[in-house]
Amino acid sequence: MSDTNVQDRPHNSLRGQVSEAEWETRVALAAGCRITQHFGWNDTIRNHLTARVPDEPDKFLMNPVGLRWDEITASDFLKVDFEGNCHTDSPYKPGPAGLNFHGALLKAHPDRMASFHLHPRVGVVVSAMKRGLMYVSQDILNLYGLIGYHEFEGPADEPDEGERIANLLGENLCIVMKNHGLLSIGRTLPETFVNMERLIEACQIQVDLMSTGADIQEVPEEICRESYDKFQERTVGRPMGSLDWKAYVRLADRIDPSYKL
Repeated sequence: MSDTNVQDRPHNSLRGQVSEAEWETRVALAAGCRITQHFGWNDTIRNHLTARVPDEPDKFLMNPVGLRWDEITASDFLKVDFEGNCHTDSPYKPGPAGLNFHGALLKAHPDRMASFHLHPRVGVVVSAMKRGLMYVSQDILNLYGLIGYHEFEGPADEPDEGERIANLLGENLCIVMKNHGLLSIGRTLPETFVNMERLIEACQIQVDLMSTGADIQEVPEEICRESYDKFQERTVGRPMGSLDWKAYVRLADRIDPSYKL
């Protein structure tokens, strides 16, 4: 359970005040935040999980600054447009850096529905390695060739940096933001979440391996390509993560169903 009671802070339920499609997206985002906190990927009031509003594709939902992810609810998400205008009456505000580059990503890639940015410790560690991420485990191979890198430029709150991140994304599904953190994006929220999970797990495995001091055996490039191709054949271009996501939502329900408020 969260150590902050939802009733102890300003909270106005938006259920029935927004479209059903928007409400379902809000609930899913809140579940994602709770699970992120449960997994230990984020323990701050910062970072962002965002999703396009299905029936208003020129707007997206993002969590505000000021709430821990184990207390955030569906009604807390802010609906914003690509010009930075907020369309949700709330005592909370959007983070300017997150508003900048998540907005730029979703605007530039209308086929992508969600984006996820975190500063998990292992992700920051790998982001500071000159070599970057190494392909040493099979679960990351479905993202082979789909992970880009963005050099650190300071806080990502300049409009032109958001555009550069969006241009860098291209067909990638993840970006390692050097000396900063991790970013994933996807055709659905479940895919976006699972992309981040696999990226973080790959970073953790790499850090654990390097800590042993042993020689590391990387997966050969040709095997990486073959494994990725086989994965694509099995999924036939379908967004991944739907089964994983259902399991995560069940876990969120057991931990604390107040995220649905």
